[in-house]
Amino acid sequence: MSSLQSGVLATREATATIPIVIGIAVDPVGSGIVASLARPGGNVTGLSVQSPELAGKRLGILRQLLPNLRRLAVIADVGYSGSMIEVGEVRVAGVDVLEIPRAEYIVFGSLKSGMQALYVCTDVLVNANHARNNALALGARLPTIHAFRDFLGAGGLLSYGDLAPDMFRRAGDIVDKILTGAKPADIPVEQPTKFELVVNLTTAKALGITLPPGLLALADEVLE
Repeated sequence: MSSLQSGVLATREATATIPIVIGIAVDPVGSGIVASLARPGGNVTGLSVQSPELAGKRLGILRQLLPNLRRLAVIADVGYSGSMIEVGEVRVAGVDVLEIPRAEYIVFGSLKSGMQALYVCTDVLVNANHARNNALALGARLPTIHAFRDFLGAGGLLSYGDLAPDMFRRAGDIVDKILTGAKPADIPVEQPTKFELVVNLTTAKALGITLPPGLLALADEVLE
């Protein structure tokens, strides 16, 4: 279980009456944070990201870059249920997966062993090591794909996912509903409506990659 999940659950155990609004959560139902998205129950509600469901989209983006993609390294925290669901989605997409169970297990040799790209799941442990992960992937000359543009620093190539600032604004709207009398138990957990594809041209040049014009045309933002 990630520190985010455990923190929310610990807070909920500490109080059953004070409302708790989550800005970003992965698999809040599976992790036991809420009873369901439509009727969360209890005193917790907020927003749920769709990282597992977006795995296919991210693989499609990678295949635009690497049409013959067959072998993919995936880094995820094995203690985080949301990431494990996402890894499962990647596995059923027809690629040979090298699963890296924790950020500290990334080594140059494992990334060089026939892998064609690095797929980075989003969780607290992996996020905290994003610069190191990107640097090692860059050293192994592997393109990376992330969920958020914030993790493209230090050598990340692509990101596709929920627009985090929009989700935090919507979390503020939920807080406003609660302050005006609504109960968290009756406020459905919302899902993202805006997504963005970001491409880091500086990393592409460092990797010696020419990005397909079609992929660049789809990008919401190009970092240079």
